[in-house]
Amino acid sequence: MAIARLFHYAFDAVLLSTVAAGVRRSSGFTPDSASISDPTLRSIADRYLGVGESIFDMIQATAVNSAYFKRDTKGPR
Repeated sequence: MAIARLFHYAFDAVLLSTVAAGVRRSSGFTPDSASISDPTLRSIADRYLGVGESIFDMIQATAVNSAYFKRDTKGPR
C-alpha cells in the first residue's frame, strides 16, 4: 500500500513538472530557481524541472511522428 502511494505521488510530481515545461514552452514563463538561496535545493529544483522538460520532449516527439496528430496551420484563434 505504501509503495503504491509513493508511486502515485512520484507520478503526480512528474506530471506537474511536465505541465510546468509546457507552460514554459508556450508562454516563456518559468519558475525562477535562481531565487532559491540554498544551492542543494536549487539543484533539486533544476533537476525536477529538467525531468519535466525531458518528458515533454518525449511526448512532443511522439506526437510529431504519430499519424493521429497534425499541425494546425491556421494559428491561434
